[in-house]
Amino acid sequence: MKKHSARVAPLSACNSPVLTLTKVEGTERPKESCAASKAQSSVGVLTGGNCSKSCCRCSGPRLRKLSWGLAVVLCVCASWAGSTQLAKLTFQTFDAPFTLTWFATTWNCLFFLLYYAGHACKAAERQSVRQRYRECCRFFGDNGLTLKVFFTKAAPFGVLWTLTNYLYLHAIKKINTTDASALFCCNKAFVFLLSWIVLRDRFMGVRIVAAILAIAGIVMMTYADGFHSHSVIGIALVVGSASMSALYKVLFKLLLGSAKFGEAALFLSVLGVFNVLFVSCVPVILYFTGVEYWSPFADIPWGNLCGFSGLLLTFNVVLNFGIAVTYPTLMSLGIVLSVPVNAVVDHYTTNIVFNGVRVIAIVIIGLGFLLLLLPEEWDVWLVKLLTRLKVRKKEEPAEGADLGPGPPSKRRARPSFAR
Repeated sequence: MKKHSARVAPLSACNSPVLTLTKVEGTERPKESCAASKAQSSVGVLTGGNCSKSCCRCSGPRLRKLSWGLAVVLCVCASWAGSTQLAKLTFQTFDAPFTLTWFATTWNCLFFLLYYAGHACKAAERQSVRQRYRECCRFFGDNGLTLKVFFTKAAPFGVLWTLTNYLYLHAIKKINTTDASALFCCNKAFVFLLSWIVLRDRFMGVRIVAAILAIAGIVMMTYADGFHSHSVIGIALVVGSASMSALYKVLFKLLLGSAKFGEAALFLSVLGVFNVLFVSCVPVILYFTGVEYWSPFADIPWGNLCGFSGLLLTFNVVLNFGIAVTYPTLMSLGIVLSVPVNAVVDHYTTNIVFNGVRVIAIVIIGLGFLLLLLPEEWDVWLVKLLTRLKVRKKEEPAEGADLGPGPPSKRRARPSFAR
């Protein structure tokens, strides 16, 4: 059975944990062999060698992975845009964003059960629920999930999770879903800045440019509505939600490090348990104090509440476990594509005005998000690509001269002897 070890980057690109790097043991090749294969492939490209056979062998798995990636992108885009739109629709008859946050977070308790169902279907050596639970509990330390670990390592992330979702949902009440989904993409820039400062990650100039673009997009988005108090509060709430998500990810990496798929599923289920045990009293307090009013029990739109929670759970499941079948960048593209989907829905359902400033702000934020998806060695790859293109252009005229009919002309042969 293959062991999956994945670095969890919670809330890096959305309001849920995202697995940004997955390594499958047994499939990685040594560095020397990788370097040799890269050298052979580059020689084949430059000299016209027989590298087509190896490319044909690799095309099958790559095409399969890309096809899975397309399905994951569509699922991420549909679930994220659908949950956002359904939350906006829910608030028309159920004006209680914190209660909706609590209700949706409770569904996190299903994460470990869903993971175990997949484990039971695919694993060659099946384990019982208790055995799998004990093995995943090693993520929290040698003593497992104790009360001390629960309150010191899980509870703070439960608070950040709740704040992230609540601020985002509360912002949807004040601004349209297009602006909210576009502004939340800025959290990836905040993650980079915090990682650079706190975790001392590698400095990359292109990511600094992306962070500047994200901040410029926030300012332009505020200017698009004329700095009205209603929209400014909504934009501030989304930025606060993005900041909480960035803090969530950086603290997770700092305190907990990395996790396997089962450990990530157990951690999310623990957050759901924390929500049920310690956050359930907050919606009740908000109801009796009049901050959030619920309609009579029979008039609560249970279909919208369950639909929103189900879409959000689907979104989280795909982001956490979709990395096993496709590339992380493709899943991030699904989040970016949800912005134009929300824009189309808002155009036909609301009175949103897409003026030039708003469109430019959305484009700038999207461009900054895409720049943050570039790998750390993107400049090296770009130089290699340009070098190969130059070599090909130089070889094409020479090949064309050799393929011409008749003997070579004397004018072409003369420079080879005369200096």
